[in-house]
Amino acid sequence: QVQLVESGGGLVQAGGSLRLSCTASGRTFSTYAMVWFRQAPGKEREFVAGIRWTISTYYADSVKGRFTISRGHAENTVYLQMNSLKAEDTAVYYCASGPDAVVAPAGMEYWGKGTLVTVSS
Repeated sequence: QVQLVESGGGLVQAGGSLRLSCTASGRTFSTYAMVWFRQAPGKEREFVAGIRWTISTYYADSVKGRFTISRGHAENTVYLQMNSLKAEDTAVYYCASGPDAVVAPAGMEYWGKGTLVTVSS
């Protein structure tokens, strides 16, 4: 059974930092892209950052320069370091994985249940 489990969400003041973690199990993810999405209340789920199996990364313009995605030493772990957080970053953050490095949620094969990030202004 494939599982993706996120952790690290919480409440932080604007300008602060958080690091989200995602641990995957149930299959080999070494050749899959690992991607973070987020969904704010009343809004559609949107792409945040992704990392290809080649370790190259790609980001949404709204987080470029503030967020960093990386893989852990274990191939099935991915992190999202979030700095200079803004109120508009408030959302449920989801970890996902798929065979291709795409930004559309429909392109993902596996999903976690999400972790809530709240940024107070």
